[in-house]
Amino acid sequence: MKLYDLNLLVALDALLATGSVTAAAERVHLSTPAMSHALARIREAFGDEILVRAGRKLVPTPRALALVEPVRMLLAQAQALRSPADRDGLLQVRRHFVVRAPEGIAVVYGAALSQALAQEMPQASLQFLAESHNDPSALREGRVDLDVGMFRSRDPETEWVELSHQKVVGTARIGHALLAQPVTPMRLAAARHVGVALRPGETNPLDAALTALGLQRLVALVVPSAFTALIAASRSDLVACVPERVARAMAPSLKLNVFVLPLPVESDPMRMAWHPRYSADAAHLWLRDNLIRVLEDPMLKGPTARVSRRRL
Repeated sequence: MKLYDLNLLVALDALLATGSVTAAAERVHLSTPAMSHALARIREAFGDEILVRAGRKLVPTPRALALVEPVRMLLAQAQALRSPADRDGLLQVRRHFVVRAPEGIAVVYGAALSQALAQEMPQASLQFLAESHNDPSALREGRVDLDVGMFRSRDPETEWVELSHQKVVGTARIGHALLAQPVTPMRLAAARHVGVALRPGETNPLDAALTALGLQRLVALVVPSAFTALIAASRSDLVACVPERVARAMAPSLKLNVFVLPLPVESDPMRMAWHPRYSADAAHLWLRDNLIRVLEDPMLKGPTARVSRRRL
């Protein structure tokens, strides 16, 4: 069997991810000529052009597309072989973790998670990205380490745990007219609301519950996240109906009243998802466990996380 340098897999992964010799070279800290030489060796090793020119761009061949996931899996497994299993080993880990989550998660829990990371993996760093409705392949492609949210579906390869099944609660600024009397479904529907943008094809559970009673609310403002909705409610007469965890965590600082909705509202559970190539990785496992731990911390005003392992 013909042997080849396994370091070529690193170059191949970068080339497949970027579709550019120059960008791939920058990604793995090589010169452009060195990456061009690596591409020539990759073509020889695989007996395929891998990337071919189409106008001003390079596009992958069918063989290259078939190699994307196997190459990433092999590199992740190779990394896992070096991944330390004990605390002393974690001290040496140099990783940049990327967590995609609703904005409120970063605001309420980001500092606590970063502090824990500084103690256990002081050479690692953490980045939060805003929740995205249009990028379901980020976990599979390795651009995101953890995905947190109330998503209903993701890539079928994804592993996940259920963090909590939260109630939806109402919030309004202190002194809001809605709270001067008992909140009824009719009075709730009559108020002006700030809503959170939905994913394509989804419906708001509060709207569904109101519709079942023959009521309809006016959503006067739509914002990207529950956290932004809470800020808008604190600065106006808008009412924000959001998951209980972030509402109770942020209400004191924003001077908001939290109230129980006067009708049952079904809500999706909050989940944490990752690609299975990281399931046995010690550093990634630490990140997952500690995110759950900070979510469970009563000092951060959140209900206990209920964990149940599933596949999406």
